[in-house]
Amino acid sequence: MIDGMEHLPTTEAAVTALRALADRYGREIEVTHDIGADQTSRRTAAGVGVTADPDGTLPHEAHVEFGGLPRVRVRLFPEDDALIDVEGVECPDIPRDDVPAFLRSLFDGLAYVKARRFPPGYFLVVPLPGDRTHKEFIPMIVLTPWLSAQVR
Repeated sequence: MIDGMEHLPTTEAAVTALRALADRYGREIEVTHDIGADQTSRRTAAGVGVTADPDGTLPHEAHVEFGGLPRVRVRLFPEDDALIDVEGVECPDIPRDDVPAFLRSLFDGLAYVKARRFPPGYFLVVPLPGDRTHKEFIPMIVLTPWLSAQVR
């Protein structure tokens, strides 16, 4: 995240913060943008040729892919949330303001996979600021070499 910026009011502000993170961690980044109600994924009922929301704004969605390991893809939605895919494990409904902290935890090696013996299962655990964590179930068939190396 950009130093001193705690709130990401727009999708473009979040993309700027993610570009700064990519630069900080020496990772390649690829960004694509979908702008307009007829282009964004959550506005399928917008109709043909309708680009603005009823309030006159243009919704902006961005898809960000980071190079290196772990493989990370981020989909920033206009509704102030994101879907983060880590090595095939989807983490939905991450607040936009938490996305940079989530990625810093991944890139700094703080995230880990918790194994449960009975019933057997795995969970991706990502620490967030304020003594919070994001926990996501991992099906065994999705356990990639990077995820396997993070098991505790």
